[in-house]
Amino acid sequence: MGYGAIFQNVQAVLESQRLHTVCEEALCPNRGDCFSQGVATFLILGDRCTRNCRFCAVAHGPDGVTDPTEPLRVAEAVKTLGLNYVVITSVTRDDLPDGGASHFAAVIRNIRILSPHTIIETLIPDFLGSE
Repeated sequence: MGYGAIFQNVQAVLESQRLHTVCEEALCPNRGDCFSQGVATFLILGDRCTRNCRFCAVAHGPDGVTDPTEPLRVAEAVKTLGLNYVVITSVTRDDLPDGGASHFAAVIRNIRILSPHTIIETLIPDFLGSE
């Protein structure tokens, strides 16, 4: 598959699974290069952050309830794309009792089931300092 075809495949899988990437939400100028290499950093827990950091391009404001189907949809995308390495990050969800920690765990569990050999890197929010 050529550069453009790989890019289009990644974008099509993300759209079909209704998934967000930090690449797109934060307007990363390198997303074309990453997508063309079959790489994407998944952004879970919605596309709106409860904080408004001046350095970040991700939209902010209330996001509502989390989507319970998202963990499986992320895992299916990882499997469909044949990713050996995946990065999972999220918007900050100070509105959730656990800050979204249980959602991260569900995403990881689902990836482990569908793609047991995929290496998973997580970039978690600060959870307001809660351990």
